[in-house]
Amino acid sequence: MKLLTEDAVILCTHVLGRIANEPTQSLVRINGRRALVARNPEQKSISGGPNIRATIKPYQQTLPVIVGYSMFVKVDNARVCLDTVVGLTDGTPPGAVEYNVRRAGQTFVKANS
Repeated sequence: MKLLTEDAVILCTHVLGRIANEPTQSLVRINGRRALVARNPEQKSISGGPNIRATIKPYQQTLPVIVGYSMFVKVDNARVCLDTVVGLTDGTPPGAVEYNVRRAGQTFVKANS
């Protein structure tokens, strides 16, 4: 599994909504780009999501990550994000639309869960 960097591409399952990456640490860089750590993918804005109808609240933010944080590798006591990150969005119906990693943002550094 690859570690995520600020260049990672994280999308909704519709493949149209893109999640904004905002790294919170600057100690670890991979090829000059900051690694993402726990909670970086959470509570982030989603642009371009297509889930818009009269009775449906469009998803606009990510909810907590369900899986995808390393159990072994940490940066400043925060678990690193792996390319297995999966979470839910805040739209309706609740828990219907997931987000996941399409591209890690780097191809050099790997870690086991």
